[in-house]
Amino acid sequence: MDELTQKDTALPLSDASLTQLPTQIQTPRYDRQAVTPGIVHIGVGNFHRAHQAWYLHRLMQDGKALDWGIIGAGVRAFDDQQRQKLAAQDFLTTLIELDPAGTSAEVVGSMIGFIPVTDGHGPLITQMSDPAIRIVSLTVTEGGYYLDPATKRFDANDDDIRHDAANLTAPRTAFGAIVAALRARRDAGLGPFTVQSCDNLPGNGRVTRDVVVGLGHLADADLGAWIDENVSFPNAMVDCIVPATGQRELGLARQFGIADAAPVTHENFRQWVIEDAFCAGRPPWEEVRVTISDKVHAYEAMKLRLLNGGHQVIAAPAEILGLTTIAETMEHDGIRAMFRKVALEEIAPHVAEVPGMTPAAYVDLIDRRFSNPAIHDTVRRVAFDGSSRHSGAVFPVIRDAIAAGAPLDGLALSQALWCRMCQGTREDGSQIAPNDPVWDDLTKAATAAQNTPQAWLDQRHLYGDIGQDTRFAESFGRWLNALYDQGVEPTLASYIQG
Repeated sequence: MDELTQKDTALPLSDASLTQLPTQIQTPRYDRQAVTPGIVHIGVGNFHRAHQAWYLHRLMQDGKALDWGIIGAGVRAFDDQQRQKLAAQDFLTTLIELDPAGTSAEVVGSMIGFIPVTDGHGPLITQMSDPAIRIVSLTVTEGGYYLDPATKRFDANDDDIRHDAANLTAPRTAFGAIVAALRARRDAGLGPFTVQSCDNLPGNGRVTRDVVVGLGHLADADLGAWIDENVSFPNAMVDCIVPATGQRELGLARQFGIADAAPVTHENFRQWVIEDAFCAGRPPWEEVRVTISDKVHAYEAMKLRLLNGGHQVIAAPAEILGLTTIAETMEHDGIRAMFRKVALEEIAPHVAEVPGMTPAAYVDLIDRRFSNPAIHDTVRRVAFDGSSRHSGAVFPVIRDAIAAGAPLDGLALSQALWCRMCQGTREDGSQIAPNDPVWDDLTKAATAAQNTPQAWLDQRHLYGDIGQDTRFAESFGRWLNALYDQGVEPTLASYIQG
């Protein structure tokens, strides 16, 4: 980056400044004024802008999909702060690719608006009711789908859901707004839109269908039936490591000569696999290397179990030892060796091969991606909301291992490490700040587990019947006792040595 513009000459990002940016920065070649809305995206965080918005931008760079512009949306106070930042720069985003071989930047322009965030979400409902909108997509995190913790199915008793069912004219949730917009389209004789989840959830299309159709039925049985019959909910697998934005990332953008209030850094890898189930059409994503496949679940299982699950396997010991980034974590010989052993011996046997990739080759790919020193992906970000992430990525493998009588010592160790982390202190005595929506409950169970390991596994809303399996529970208890008696590094060494 020696030739990059110095930070004191950085230009505020806007349509007007695009032609003045350094020539090595790729900028939109298309006329952004000619782009018209086709997608409303709820949850405009970093991942969406580095992933779905980027794929659409690539199509637009080729003069295609100009009628599929993205209108951003949200339902939280934070979302309106994001709207204000992006509106001030004409909804442009600087994407910075962190490749060990060299860092590069481009400006993405596929987002053309952002709906004001208001109580009752009237502007959002109005925008989604426009027949020009043919896809409503979401990145609302794994924990944002109103699922019952025990069954992982739609929770019809959630207070916000019950409110929305009775007050569709002024809903609280994104899903209430979606159902309200679908009702308006049905009543006006208009066709439906596709609802597309872009979150890391097993069967994310099915999950989204359960929530939207379930809420529709609660509000009006006829409306629920109409949604079930007419709206499509494609399953999809999404993948790209995208760190949170802080001062470091803001500084990187300025080094490229851009004053961007919300830049996004990302690794030099992306993947998107989608079912071709769109009731109102879609952009030609296959032309920019999106995989259109009816085998999404196989791709999804490989990614969720090995990458997302792998993240949870390494995040807990890293947090306990006070490591800061995932790349730093992979430099720790014990954690890296544990990750590879658990992934290859205890997770990969329960993962099917997909076209062009074996589970073992995927473990090697993840190893390289996690180890990328240019990616400043924090342990804290990866460990956030472990109660949802373990449930979605790790618990299904444990269940498979129990059912098959397969090895599970490393999986049990991963849970003991998570329990030890949730106790709330590192080995050096420093405090681990709360990092889960149910942190207080986790800390209470983890504290009780110091003397009675089963107290952690008895969180049936998380573990269900997993914690009652004798083989798993015995292994978990042995590892948890070792972590407190010997410490993390000796315990990892004991597992690695077998």
